[in-house]
Amino acid sequence: MSELRHPVVELRQYTLHSGGRDALVDLFDREFVETQEAAGMAVVGQFHDLADPDRFVWLRGFPDMPRRAAALHEFYGGPVWRRHREQANATMVDSDDVLLLRPLDGRFGFPAPAVRPPVGHRDRPATRFTATLCHRTGPVDRSFVDLFHRRIRPLLVETGAAAVACLSTEYAENTFPALPVRTGEHVVCWLSRFADAGQLDDHIRHLDRSRRWRDEVLPELSGTLRTPPRLLRLAPTARSALR
Repeated sequence: MSELRHPVVELRQYTLHSGGRDALVDLFDREFVETQEAAGMAVVGQFHDLADPDRFVWLRGFPDMPRRAAALHEFYGGPVWRRHREQANATMVDSDDVLLLRPLDGRFGFPAPAVRPPVGHRDRPATRFTATLCHRTGPVDRSFVDLFHRRIRPLLVETGAAAVACLSTEYAENTFPALPVRTGEHVVCWLSRFADAGQLDDHIRHLDRSRRWRDEVLPELSGTLRTPPRLLRLAPTARSALR
């Protein structure tokens, strides 16, 4: 069980202009990591979406909703964002796909991060991550928590995934309305880590072939969902702390 960290988490998915991702990642990793953390938030991880060269996915965490508001006001009202916002915004088609989340049942949050490489580091880690997004018909209940801990998580581990965290919707009012978040949704998202692309491919293949997943777990899970689970395949940027 991971130590509870970042009781409030944003999962941010950006759609970018064609060819703009490298420019945004370079700018982000150089200018927006330490400066956001100095304002009171944690940049948990930044990722290339492996299925779409024009998608950038990242996570940031906060101690609570009031301190989220204070940290965002400080950063977005500060000199670094003012100096670079036009360059950053020029890469983006849409930056409003944002889910406000919290650790599932207050227990399964992010582990302590790895030491982040310094500014200017260019070598991207071989590790891969997945984020599985489940849009539920209603809020998380005890039966889903039991399903995740008793059946889903053990099966993920059995098929080669290192379970990192599981998050569900944070229903508190958005304390920084200048940055929209998606509302009226009931979401669960679990994240898994893999040593490399080959291990990720093996995991997906083994899970697809698992009779227990196909015939038992997936039908029970799907009965609570509006749409089938969505899998994001993610590669950390050179300076991602989650790596």
